[in-house]
Amino acid sequence: MTIVAIVVVLAGAIFFAGYQLMKKADTFVLGEGCTITVPAGTLDLDLEQSQVAATIAAVAARRKLPKQALEIAYITAIQESKMTNISFGDRDSVGIFQQRPSQGWGTVKQIMDPVYSTRRFFAALEKVDGYLDMSLHDAAQAVQRSADGGAYADHRRSAEILATAFRGDQPRAVHCWYPPKESPPPPQDAAAKKEFNRARGASREDWLKATWFVTHAPVYGLRQVVHDGYVWSASAGQDGWQPVKEG
Repeated sequence: MTIVAIVVVLAGAIFFAGYQLMKKADTFVLGEGCTITVPAGTLDLDLEQSQVAATIAAVAARRKLPKQALEIAYITAIQESKMTNISFGDRDSVGIFQQRPSQGWGTVKQIMDPVYSTRRFFAALEKVDGYLDMSLHDAAQAVQRSADGGAYADHRRSAEILATAFRGDQPRAVHCWYPPKESPPPPQDAAAKKEFNRARGASREDWLKATWFVTHAPVYGLRQVVHDGYVWSASAGQDGWQPVKEG
């Protein structure tokens, strides 16, 4: 039995719908998570990390920043918070970049909003003279002024993989899986589009958009994302993107 409350068509032929109620339990024996696969390698993330990664990429795209800027943001978020939106840290640091209210980054509530904190990070990065000529870790350190700036360098390979995938450079690079809810909420298609647009604005990067919706599917009760002849389904578990069946 399938419950589909609504189907929404987006620019670039991306669409999504509500949860499928009856699913095969064995599809989800491995719990939940996301896999990112690009030519440079593969990473496994949890759902929150993937959602944060997608949001950072969307904000970077909105600001028309180069891939290098996105990689700088990723090595910073990985080092500072393991790319999770934590409400604690050294002294008064909070959020994905461990920004401090006492240092003028914003209120705790503002910094705990990943869109806001990412905007503030990139605004600070763009003020660093010649940051594109620096190493990734030196640029990150120029923004963060961390006690151990060299630690950022450990995450360069992960940042390259994430940037390639979440910018949409590599089609079908990200897929996620999670157990179905017994009583799923109604699909919140309008809320999902509103939140994406808050991060990205009007978008033509269709694989970036498709990836954002995949990572946020459990938040907004989305069942499918379809783009460019491929479909990601919440009910498919770890099968990932599959060709759309004709007929």
